[in-house]
Amino acid sequence: MTITSPHLGSPAVWTDAKLLYALEEVVETELNRHLKVAKDWMPHEYVPWSDGRNFPGLFEDGEAWDKEQSKVTEIGRIALVVNLLTEDNLPSYHHEIASLFGRDGAWGTWVHRWTAEEGRHGIVMRDYLLASRAVDPDKLEAFRMQHMSEGFESDNRHSMLHSVAYVAFQELATRISHRNTGHQSGDPVCDRMLARIATDENLHMVFYRNLLKAAFELAPDLTMQAVRDVVVNFRMPGHGMPGFERFAAQMAIGEVYNMRIHHDDVLQPVLRHLKVMEIDGLGPEGRQAQEELGMFMGGLDAEALKFDEKLAARKARMAARAAG
Repeated sequence: MTITSPHLGSPAVWTDAKLLYALEEVVETELNRHLKVAKDWMPHEYVPWSDGRNFPGLFEDGEAWDKEQSKVTEIGRIALVVNLLTEDNLPSYHHEIASLFGRDGAWGTWVHRWTAEEGRHGIVMRDYLLASRAVDPDKLEAFRMQHMSEGFESDNRHSMLHSVAYVAFQELATRISHRNTGHQSGDPVCDRMLARIATDENLHMVFYRNLLKAAFELAPDLTMQAVRDVVVNFRMPGHGMPGFERFAAQMAIGEVYNMRIHHDDVLQPVLRHLKVMEIDGLGPEGRQAQEELGMFMGGLDAEALKFDEKLAARKARMAARAAG
């Protein structure tokens, strides 16, 4: 891809403003592709409304919540809360990307479209959880208030390239987390709902992944450094919620999201698709970033193997106790 616009100046000195301008045409192409393949859907159609009944409060017939009222598994309940609280911070996410990408042109259209699509996820998940009585509504609201009151600041808000790299991986991570939550939930209705959400997340990943590919063609060294930084320091957007470390550990053991899944199903697919480790013609800083990325991935795979062994041993102990 060759940049000929006189407004860009020398591509050797890339700024966020120059990159935003240079990628505008790619964003428009990807936006049009996305709008052709994305299908609108109605959140209310995925909620088991007939299972719902009044909670205590204004209604005399209100029934207090009890976890036995829902068929959702314990690990499903934990993961659903984490996933919903993550979706709840959409206002902060919108602020971040609107500030970075702008509100004009194709960038602005994408920002608002993405926000509208993501809004459905929080709507349908909360409606499902309340109608099916899968979680304690009082605790859920307390968590939401605490999490949203603290707000969200991205680790990558300093750089447009870092932000694009991050969401290319994060959207896939969110898709995987939703799908695995559905599989582990014990409720086919929940599984169908989360599969629908995961479809959206995958389309969002494709948008950002293709944008990242274009960035590699424009500024390979800077993009390689951004990918290296993002992969090495990756954190899920829900890391600031109350009790996240404990929830994350339970989700790891429950095989909703752990190091092995992160390595095999999130990082590797994006890196392979973009052939990041095969890119040549890099300058010194780009080559160093590529080497460090390769070393990190090898180390992460080794750590994931240790986790796999511990998880297998834990399963064996639990099976032995059950048999005894």
